[in-house]
Amino acid sequence: MQLRYAFRLYPDAGQRTELAKAFGCARVVFNDAVRAREDARKAGMAFPTAGDLSRKLITEAKRTKERAWLGEVSSVVLQQSLRDAEAAYRNFFASLNGTRKGPRNGPPRLKSRKDARQSVRFTANARWKITADGRLNLPRAGAVKVKWSRTLPTTPTSVTVVKDSAGRYFASFVIVTDPAVDQARMPYTDRTIGIDLGLFHFAVLSDGTKIDSPRFLRRAEKKLKKTQRELSRKQKGSKNREKARLKVARAHAKVADARREFHHQLSTKMISENQGIAVEDLAVSALARTRLAKSVHDAGWAEFVNMPAYKAARYGRTLVRIGRFEPTSQVCSTCGIKDGPKPLNVREWTCTACGAHHDRDHNAALNIKTAAGLAASACGAPVRPGAIPAQREETGSHGFKTGSRAT
Repeated sequence: MQLRYAFRLYPDAGQRTELAKAFGCARVVFNDAVRAREDARKAGMAFPTAGDLSRKLITEAKRTKERAWLGEVSSVVLQQSLRDAEAAYRNFFASLNGTRKGPRNGPPRLKSRKDARQSVRFTANARWKITADGRLNLPRAGAVKVKWSRTLPTTPTSVTVVKDSAGRYFASFVIVTDPAVDQARMPYTDRTIGIDLGLFHFAVLSDGTKIDSPRFLRRAEKKLKKTQRELSRKQKGSKNREKARLKVARAHAKVADARREFHHQLSTKMISENQGIAVEDLAVSALARTRLAKSVHDAGWAEFVNMPAYKAARYGRTLVRIGRFEPTSQVCSTCGIKDGPKPLNVREWTCTACGAHHDRDHNAALNIKTAAGLAASACGAPVRPGAIPAQREETGSHGFKTGSRAT
């Protein structure tokens, strides 16, 4: 299975300059490739091949006065930028003809130096390496300090250096793990769980556990408003405005990081304790257009549900998503009678058929578990397999080495 391992980088001033050159050159080559294809389309000609683009936009461009500075960065970065443009067009055409699942992809757009995220990728041909003292040695930039938060289970063959909107640098490795070793880390259990996601409680489990919503955005709202006001008062194009923009970006990054950490810890706990997990397939994009939009975004349901999906595939667990139109809040989990819709302010209700008294969210979690076919698994019946989204294709790593430790 392909997994992404990201680590914080701390380049010095000279290394930041070299990385800025790499970001800029990669962006220019990507934009030149998009323009070349668009010009060919408008002229009614065949799209230029990857080889033609490489020769024209990199090899020949370096010999011109206008693009001579492309020779100041590793050629691998430029070649990978061309591959990114090719992949963007492949995804676009696959989305047009229906072979690519998910939301429809638009055509590649030109990149800007003001984009929130800048990145370059170094493959093995770039001769990057991890030094003996734990630094990341990159072409032109040299040995960059890395904050290693965990051990890489295998030797990666590529590294992507990313600069985010908050001005932070990260090294991103794509690792291929051994499924047998991963599944051995979490032994089989007969426990299953149903999860009802909400806003007052982030999650209510079918065993009665209620997990409060941290509301990271709401708690940081006062500070975010202050930094945003400071940004609005700065003159456009000034250095002080850029400093204020970074302050706003870092405040938002802190909220996003805290939310992501909460999601990771909770999803890992659920995967480790349960063999089967059932969740509801919520229409997050639709809910985000209602008056509850800010609270929906603050909860981050879509990000949370995706985490147990890939963790279940990695550790041999089962994740089942039930349909969003399943009447989980209307059906009595005791007798199965549909008692009808109820307004959101009704948090408890009594079944008119059997007289059972229910907590609205706990009852929904029980119905989610039943609808997913997990209710009988604790008695020994097999858990129904769920659909797990495939990981996106990226440059990976060598095969798993015997004796390596998965993290």
